[in-house]
Amino acid sequence: MPRSLPLSEFIHSFASERGQHLFVVNGSRIYDLERSLAAEVDELLGADEAAIASFLARYGLDAPACIDDDPLVDPPIRNLSLAVAQKCNLACAYCYAQGGEFGGAAKSMSWPIARDAVLRLLDGAGQGARINISFLGGEPLVNRALIRQVTEFGVEVARAKRVHLGFSITTNGTLLDESDAEFFEAHGFAVTVSVDGTGEAHDRLRPFRGGDGSYRRIISRVAPLLRRQRRMRASARVTVTPINLGLRDALDELVGLGFAEVGFSPMLSAPARHLEMQAADLQTMLDEMIRCGRKFETEMIAGRHYPFSNMTDALQQIHRGTHRPYPCGAGAGYFGVSAEGGLFACHRFVEDPAGHIGDVDHGPDPVKRAAWLAERHVHRQPPCRSCWARYLCAGGCHHEVIHRGRPACDFIRGWLHYCLTAYVNVMDRRPDLFPAQRSRS
Repeated sequence: MPRSLPLSEFIHSFASERGQHLFVVNGSRIYDLERSLAAEVDELLGADEAAIASFLARYGLDAPACIDDDPLVDPPIRNLSLAVAQKCNLACAYCYAQGGEFGGAAKSMSWPIARDAVLRLLDGAGQGARINISFLGGEPLVNRALIRQVTEFGVEVARAKRVHLGFSITTNGTLLDESDAEFFEAHGFAVTVSVDGTGEAHDRLRPFRGGDGSYRRIISRVAPLLRRQRRMRASARVTVTPINLGLRDALDELVGLGFAEVGFSPMLSAPARHLEMQAADLQTMLDEMIRCGRKFETEMIAGRHYPFSNMTDALQQIHRGTHRPYPCGAGAGYFGVSAEGGLFACHRFVEDPAGHIGDVDHGPDPVKRAAWLAERHVHRQPPCRSCWARYLCAGGCHHEVIHRGRPACDFIRGWLHYCLTAYVNVMDRRPDLFPAQRSRS
């Protein structure tokens, strides 16, 4: 983490097997540094920002700002997540949705609300647009019939409008059956299975309501999905808490089971405070993530696929030169729909007044949406404005920041610092793995 400290808002220095490099924050650009320039950069870091700006101008590395202060204005909606079942058969210890019920009575979404949500999404999509419907809960497969009805209806309307409609679902995996695998494969679903490591570690975090562990049940139930995966892709998502920090072992086991991707996410905001990641836990997680990343580098350079999604996503963003004012589409192109038809900034904000922005009948409230997009812009986040990672991170998960603050900034910078290094290592050895759209000077 110390090597990734935010010493300048304009630049960041890092080293790879090749040598020293400069990351220019504006435009997320990477440059190799000759030894003399590397020494000059080291002297500049932590000095006056005006001197750093002068350095960039002197070497022709300055450029008009890629990100200005202007928030998005009324962007088209491209993705809706439907909370088709605000109820769940598990009792996950850290559940942000409070047992899947979001602090209220258990409920299921009705067909009229689901239909109106789909029509709202499709009505705003022009010919050729790519849009997506996600199914979440609670546990969405509690309301399996509605998922299938919505999918078939959406396919029919999208075909008539000549719109590309995709589908995804996040499930705890315990209710999956052979017919689900057939249905998801037929419609090309992206299926995310929540599984928190392996065996006992998972069972402590994700038991059934009666207290029994769920790991064996999930692995049995997910097998029909993993056997297919032609049009469909099945991924595993591991929520990391202080009691399941053995990431490398979990990654290898889940990859070995046949998941197309495996990713990790730290638990930063939970009703059970003892399961929130603290500074020492985040350092351990970073060490484990880097262990996984080293394996990824070795496998990719050798020409073997290693589906560690955190690494894949980071390298793709770095290669594209990603620079963005928001971390995700929440409140912009993406909304979560509650069982009763409320529109929320994302699925994590369902039934949360902090993210309530409208309803299915009337769409997003323009005043609330404008205020959200203005307030959540990365330039409005005081600690982000001086951070070199701000256009890659874009301020972090809105839900976590609003409800806990920013305990993970050092972790995020540490991970991105490592990923910059890994990008150069892999790019130098296997440039064929990256689209020919970015050059490094």
